[in-house]
Amino acid sequence: MRLSSLFVIIGTFAVAALLSLVAANLSVKLIEETSEIGVRDALDDRGMTWAEVQADGLQVTLAGTAPTEAVRFAALSTAGTIVDAARVIDDMQVEAAAAIAPPRFSAEILRNDAGLSIIGLIPASTNRDDVLDRIRAISGDLPVTDLIEVADYPAPNGWSDALGFSLTAMERLPRAKVSVEAGRVSITAITDSAEEKARLEAQLNRATPPGLRVALDVAAPRPVITPFTLRLVKDEEGTRFDACSADTDTSRTRIVNAAFAAGLTGPGQCTVGMGVPSPNWGLAVEQAIGALADLGAGSVTFSDADVTLVAAEGTPQTDFDRVVGELENALPEVFALYAKLPETVDPNQGPPEFVATLSPEGLVQLRGRISNENLRNVADSYAKAAFGSSNVYVATRVVDDLPNSWPVRVLTGLEALAQLSNGAVTVTPDTLTVSGNTGNPQASTTIASLLATKLGEAEDFDIRVVYQEKLDPVAALPTPDECEAEISGILSNAKITFEPSSATIDASALGTMDDIADVLRQCGDIRLEIQGHTDSQGREEMNLNLSQARAQSVLNELRARRVLTSTYSAKGYGETAPIADNDTEDGREANRRIEFKVIRPTSSAPEVETTLETIAGTGDTEASTDEDTTGTPDEQN
Repeated sequence: MRLSSLFVIIGTFAVAALLSLVAANLSVKLIEETSEIGVRDALDDRGMTWAEVQADGLQVTLAGTAPTEAVRFAALSTAGTIVDAARVIDDMQVEAAAAIAPPRFSAEILRNDAGLSIIGLIPASTNRDDVLDRIRAISGDLPVTDLIEVADYPAPNGWSDALGFSLTAMERLPRAKVSVEAGRVSITAITDSAEEKARLEAQLNRATPPGLRVALDVAAPRPVITPFTLRLVKDEEGTRFDACSADTDTSRTRIVNAAFAAGLTGPGQCTVGMGVPSPNWGLAVEQAIGALADLGAGSVTFSDADVTLVAAEGTPQTDFDRVVGELENALPEVFALYAKLPETVDPNQGPPEFVATLSPEGLVQLRGRISNENLRNVADSYAKAAFGSSNVYVATRVVDDLPNSWPVRVLTGLEALAQLSNGAVTVTPDTLTVSGNTGNPQASTTIASLLATKLGEAEDFDIRVVYQEKLDPVAALPTPDECEAEISGILSNAKITFEPSSATIDASALGTMDDIADVLRQCGDIRLEIQGHTDSQGREEMNLNLSQARAQSVLNELRARRVLTSTYSAKGYGETAPIADNDTEDGREANRRIEFKVIRPTSSAPEVETTLETIAGTGDTEASTDEDTTGTPDEQN
């Protein structure tokens, strides 16, 4: 009996314990589900759908990959608002931070009479001390401002060539700004004259490394004209400018319009320059040209503020006096008028004269009258110094009763003749005439200034100088487009061929190479790429090597013919650029070719200031396809 009661008590306790375990387990699961669902809903409401939530008893584990450390911390904080923060287990990851992009390396070099400065960001692989040493050598005694920053990133392709070329250019440019980026250089410079501009552009084109894009903006300031000269002639041959100078574009327009109103038929060219004697230059010239038009014929010459008006022989005295009187009263202050009406000369009387002629071959003859032996010796010596001792023939004779100004007029005439390619100078007591041809577009202006200065006031002279482009050593050079067209014409008649599977130019093509060399000698400093191409037969690598060897062989042949090739390069493209179908024999023949490509500078993109703050910036990706080609098929591989 007592034993049964004991079993009952033990059973009761066992059942109670079991029920307690079941209730506890159900409570734990309820807590887990409630915690997991609550935390997940809170995270979803905050847009953190990437987070994974798992409850284990009272603990809540957060997993997943957070975009940033800040978002990860926000997820923990959100979970802590639902359950006790001590119960939250952090098992989250954070996305790896993106690598910092390399900076855009660039530099800007400024040079003027006050010194030289450089600013920009350069890679650590560029020796900063070497760059500064070279800049100090360029600057000489002038101060150098160093604002270079360095970033420890690899140098981009083309950076070394661009920086080296920019320093080379700066050595030649005393007043310039050079902007440098990888593969590109932009140069803005000022020179003292148009001739200096042409020389610098040619030097820089020769020094440009292959593949480097260069934008050149070289300007020549307005010339200083001394004396400030203008001369308009109106005679039986028409109305023409021997020289024309203006101080502003407005003044030039005013002068040219007045000349057209007076009968000008040729081009109304007028040089805008500095050195004008008065701001009323345009008004004074306009009034003087109007006076010449009223006279009907003659010439008007300005040499600074001195104005010389010479009427035509036979002009009525009353008309001459009226026009001169009106002009004297109308001219602005500063300007002084000298008027001359030539006396009528008996046509049967031969006036004394001195004549010097210059032939196209450079031979000079001095004939006519000389006032004394000393003048003959001086004229002979001057002519030999100017034209060469072996090129001068003297046949002058000494005559008395010549004007006192005869020596000055003779020597001035010889000095004017030296400005021509061929022509003649005639000196008489009343006038000095210069006529001939020249390759210098400024020769007429130079001669007019010379005669106005040396002969003095109220002296008459006549300039009949014709500019011929074929005599101009600069203008006569063909343009790159003209060079391409001429080479294309040669290759269309006789192409360059090679021995089979070889880079040796076939003997039958050597005449074609001679013709191309003759053209390129006249083309000056153009940047030229000689390209080799093949068809698709054979291995790609073999075709690439063969095309490179053939392009180089053409370049070597040009060098052997004494063509200046410092601005030329040779490059093989293999089978990568077909111009016809490689499935036919005609197509393969067309693809086997040599092309001549003129490389033209391209304008640079807008400049971007680079500092250390831009180190996280990204660079630009650029492409340039501005190169024109001419070419012809080559022989078989």
